[in-house]
Amino acid sequence: MATLNYEIIINAPAKKVWDALWDEKTYPQWTQFFTPDSKFKTDWQIGGETLFLDGQQNGMYSTIKSISEPTEVIFSHLGMVRNGVVDTATVNQLEWSGAEEKYFLREIDPNTTELRAEVHTTGEMQNMMNEGFNRGFEVLKKLVEAG
Repeated sequence: MATLNYEIIINAPAKKVWDALWDEKTYPQWTQFFTPDSKFKTDWQIGGETLFLDGQQNGMYSTIKSISEPTEVIFSHLGMVRNGVVDTATVNQLEWSGAEEKYFLREIDPNTTELRAEVHTTGEMQNMMNEGFNRGFEVLKKLVEAG
């Protein structure tokens, strides 16, 4: 499994960037390059349930490993979701089990934040991750700085 890193400087406080990352209105906008109609559902509890889904209820089944709002959240992927059904047992899903997706926000000054993501992924997903995060972070930057 490869580890990929992405970062961007956003002219806004960390809390504003955090809110735009996870808000139900802005999340689908910056994640559109991964899959159209992206949704994010979580109980925000360590060890709780987190779902990263597309419009057909397919995606990743995960949990929060660590959270310190608004500076850090680490998701641990546990399996896949297909048609709304969680799959943690098939061989294809087991290769994703334990892969992490980490977000770090560091305030450079009160109105400037460095956003960094670190993701574990399989080789065949690297191009999608590169496009999704690079293009998505640019959209996120525009959303945050315009709002």
